[in-house]
Amino acid sequence: MASAAKDIRPIQRFITTHSPDGKTTFSDAVSEDAPFKVLPDGAEFALCYATDKFPVQLSADEDLGTYENYTTNLPGITIGTGSVLRVVDMRPGALSPMHRTISLDYGVVIEGEVELVLDSGETRLMKRGDISIQRGTNHAWRNTSPTSWARMLYVLQPAEPLVFGDKVLEDNSKETIPKHT
Repeated sequence: MASAAKDIRPIQRFITTHSPDGKTTFSDAVSEDAPFKVLPDGAEFALCYATDKFPVQLSADEDLGTYENYTTNLPGITIGTGSVLRVVDMRPGALSPMHRTISLDYGVVIEGEVELVLDSGETRLMKRGDISIQRGTNHAWRNTSPTSWARMLYVLQPAEPLVFGDKVLEDNSKETIPKHT
């Protein structure tokens, strides 16, 4: 099945830093254009920023160096000791695999409408500006439009192992989410 032409604009991210005299300036350490990678299912994602520790070390632009490394050595969905800022574009009608990450995820619909599907069968239709807070739950995402792309922004933070009753719930994203190309 042919996919609709991508009808949402490319994104840019603007990273600030400090000049040698302490004035705030825009960093040129990485391009302002956020390149997208394509997954086998047609979804596209951009790793817009990533850190590898809390609290984040901003001095001497250490965090920028960490992020630059992640742009060529892509992390998994989450980073066990840091944070991930990711934008995901979903093709029309796309449904992600049901998956769980052991993380606290904030998801914001930027373009289109996206249905959040839980393994209980419950759903919520999220419209532009709506926010989800995923707390280690098994879920999937569906672009409800048959003709237009949808875009979501996610901030992911690691979480302690999730215990439900006497069972430790596992991250199953490595088995269910296809790797980037």
